[in-house]
Amino acid sequence: MCSGTNGLLVIVPAWNEENNVGATVGEILTAIPDADVLVVDDGSLDATGDVARAAGADVLTLPYNMGVGGAMRAGYAYAQRNGYRTAIQVDADGQHNPEDIHRVLAGLDEADISIGARFAEVGSYKASGPRRWAMLFLASVISRIAKTRLTDVTSGFRAANERAIDQYVSYYPAEYLGDTIDSLVAAVHSGLRVTQVPVAMRPRMSGNPSQGFAGSTVYLARSVFALTLSIVRRPIRGRA
Repeated sequence: MCSGTNGLLVIVPAWNEENNVGATVGEILTAIPDADVLVVDDGSLDATGDVARAAGADVLTLPYNMGVGGAMRAGYAYAQRNGYRTAIQVDADGQHNPEDIHRVLAGLDEADISIGARFAEVGSYKASGPRRWAMLFLASVISRIAKTRLTDVTSGFRAANERAIDQYVSYYPAEYLGDTIDSLVAAVHSGLRVTQVPVAMRPRMSGNPSQGFAGSTVYLARSVFALTLSIVRRPIRGRA
């Protein structure tokens, strides 16, 4: 595949998603036939890579699990080195609807980073308790930093233009929530513009997400810590 120059790269981070990734890749290629799809197999122990390749994606296999942040940084490095000017992240589990890719990409007409937002009056996605409190708090603080209203700063359904791809290659942390919160704050501090567009999320095709009050409470605490860390530290700049 790898058409590279000036094209669109759809990056799909995947860890043990053999039951979902094939359908996700198929939907992406149906929605945007001209796009290149790169599945970053994040150290999976199942047949994720083989299923993705059979569905028509290129596959970048990581030797061990690095988390979404590590997988996405590898994907953005691939995009930069192969001359892609636009990249968009789509999760392997089917929650991001590939039919919304065009909508998210349209946000790049006015910004460097476009986020597909779950809490923007579209769809029925809901979060409650500590998880919802964390999302509201994070959105409020980062909206002030970005000087624009954002409602869903932890969404992984986001597009990047060439400037943002270069920034992500320079600095894209792999730690918990670094791929969403820290990378976004660093991008804004580097002068990049951020916008959001409303999208509707879908249930996972297969498997169950982590839930429960205890888990949500931990999410709240870790979110606040991640945000504080992203604000106080200065990322090292320079191309990888």
